[in-house]
Amino acid sequence: MALKVDYVVKETGRNLVRNPLLSMATIVVVVVAVALVGGSLLLRQGVSNATSRWQGGIEFIVYMNPNASPEQVDAVSRALDESPQVESHVYLDKDAAFAEFQELLSEDQPELVDLVTPDVLPTSFRVKPVTPESEVVDALVQQFGEQSGVYKVVAATDVIRKIQRISNLMSVGIALVAIVLTSAAMLFIGFTIQTAVFSRRREIEVMKLVGATNWFVRVPFMLEGVVQGIVGAMLGILAVFGLDRFLDTVVAGDDGLGILTNFSVASADVVATSLALFLGAVIITAIASMVAVSFYVKV
Repeated sequence: MALKVDYVVKETGRNLVRNPLLSMATIVVVVVAVALVGGSLLLRQGVSNATSRWQGGIEFIVYMNPNASPEQVDAVSRALDESPQVESHVYLDKDAAFAEFQELLSEDQPELVDLVTPDVLPTSFRVKPVTPESEVVDALVQQFGEQSGVYKVVAATDVIRKIQRISNLMSVGIALVAIVLTSAAMLFIGFTIQTAVFSRRREIEVMKLVGATNWFVRVPFMLEGVVQGIVGAMLGILAVFGLDRFLDTVVAGDDGLGILTNFSVASADVVATSLALFLGAVIITAIASMVAVSFYVKV
């Protein structure tokens, strides 16, 4: 017995309407799970963007004057090499500084990027001290702030480190909650299919008697779970875009400390994250539907 599109659509719709509360509950759980996972990913990306200069143990940055001579740059480099309190340092020339400048501002302020050229940007040293203790960092900041050709020295504040730690803890917590919600969504899909199968058990028996194939009976029930996953994923993705807009308009504004200036996430990253979330939700609900159908629909 061949499957027909109109039959599959009609039967899937009947199943969804027959169990509206279970269907709505499943969709709500999928929405919350997708929104939480998406929010966690955006949060981590935003924190990474805002604190990109402070990754890998970097505790302070020595900014050189844009017109600093090569001799002055070499002198600062030698001083960093010779300091027993400095574990390592990385030098960013004008091209590297311009590349970072483009990466941080090309999405939100492209007109500013077009006006800036590499020659006006300062070169810098990213410095990782032997120990991140505040006394050591403060002493190094003062020492290299007095070097010839240095424009200023900027140190990572306790606020930045707290933001990174809180972000990591929140991401782990949200991931655990999302796993629980995903499991709940799969259970809801199973309950929905079980209820639908039970209410149509006589119809299924008749279809079996007239020669209906396994797929003919099972596909409408499977699509029921997939449709719930698609609707829930789409609504969850809308919530993710809303969160991204919130970060752009509120959190990414001037916080008085300059910490969250680059917190916003690029639109391409948001779209890629949303697509991954959509595919993940559809695949998970499809698997849950297949398992439930195989278990409850014995043909």
